[in-house]
Amino acid sequence: MSEVYVVGAGQSDFGSFPDETYRSLFATAFEAACDSVPAGVDRSAIDEAYVGTLGVGGRQLGLPGPAVADHVGLDGIPVTRVENACAAGGSAVRQGVNAIRAGTADVVLAGGVEVMTDVSNDAVRFWLGVSGETEWERLSGTTFSGVYAQMASAHMAEYGTTQDHLSHVAVKNHANGAKNPHAHLRFECSLEQATNAPTVADPLTLFHCCPTTDGAACVLLVSEDVVDEFTDDRIRVAGVGAAADSVGLFQRDTYTAVPASQRAAETAYAEADMGPEDVDFAEVHDCFAIAELMAYEDLGFCEPGEAGPYVASGATALDGELPVNPSGGLKSKGHPIGATGTGQLSEAFHQLSGTAGDRQVDGARVGLTHNVGGSGGAAVVHVLEREEPRSSGESSGHRPREREEGGDDR
Repeated sequence: MSEVYVVGAGQSDFGSFPDETYRSLFATAFEAACDSVPAGVDRSAIDEAYVGTLGVGGRQLGLPGPAVADHVGLDGIPVTRVENACAAGGSAVRQGVNAIRAGTADVVLAGGVEVMTDVSNDAVRFWLGVSGETEWERLSGTTFSGVYAQMASAHMAEYGTTQDHLSHVAVKNHANGAKNPHAHLRFECSLEQATNAPTVADPLTLFHCCPTTDGAACVLLVSEDVVDEFTDDRIRVAGVGAAADSVGLFQRDTYTAVPASQRAAETAYAEADMGPEDVDFAEVHDCFAIAELMAYEDLGFCEPGEAGPYVASGATALDGELPVNPSGGLKSKGHPIGATGTGQLSEAFHQLSGTAGDRQVDGARVGLTHNVGGSGGAAVVHVLEREEPRSSGESSGHRPREREEGGDDR
């Protein structure tokens, strides 16, 4: 089974773009991904493509994958649209990885795209709601902010998490997003602004919620057989995990964790022969501030109930022991549903390539991405590793990292 490598990745700007279409946004991301490949890439080399999108607004619900592939000149190759709610992009990458591992392709494009800002607020709520449990949650009036507010309330009641802990997530991610030229909300905020902002669904304020966003992102994956044709700087997909769970929050045994994230992480760590202590940075699914706190716990970065104090300590800041969401996360970078997961992989690629600019994580060698669908009905986790230069004939297999004495055990 071939190893899989990321040789290029890129994204459009994320934001509100009334003059753009899903085709034009995808083309921008595709060209950025191609331009990031050190040795370049001819589109005729791409064997297959997977495109994540929900289709907010009802645009091109059928065959959006072939539509964007045709627009960028990928003629005649197999193209599959992937829909997995907010985890569509990460799921598209996973499908690409599996195609290469199965030997059916050597070069795969995994992309994602969404346009969300050209419909009314009521329409946006409808299209977001289609990824919730329809019969008992959505039709009874529940919104996603309401569902995550239930999670936040439960976490507060069980562990003593506070509203200020939620606000620390917003402050950190806005600080990172202000450094990201592609981010939707490129401004900083204070703890007081985040906590005292208008309530959306108690205890979540406006600054605890991500925006609805237009954008696209693409990732280029290749097999071990051809990776040297594209780059000397190998970034390996060391591990992939995915899991599903009940779509409705009320159907699960816990409101303070996302079991699908836990299972996906366990699989990805096992495949990579690594653990959370090996991760140098992470891009996690912070659609709401409580989602980032639960991700810390679900991914093993801290113990259950410790996420609030953990973020407040500065541990997950850009200069902390484990930077989380150096891109700004969904909160600041934005959340174009189908492109969110591929956008996370794009950030991880640039961090591991050392091309992340002002938000570069020093010495980054292992990165993790975490993409969630709905309130936890699906989750995908990828672990990426920048390989050290190899001498002639040396195996490309993973070599365990040497930890510094006295290093943290996050």
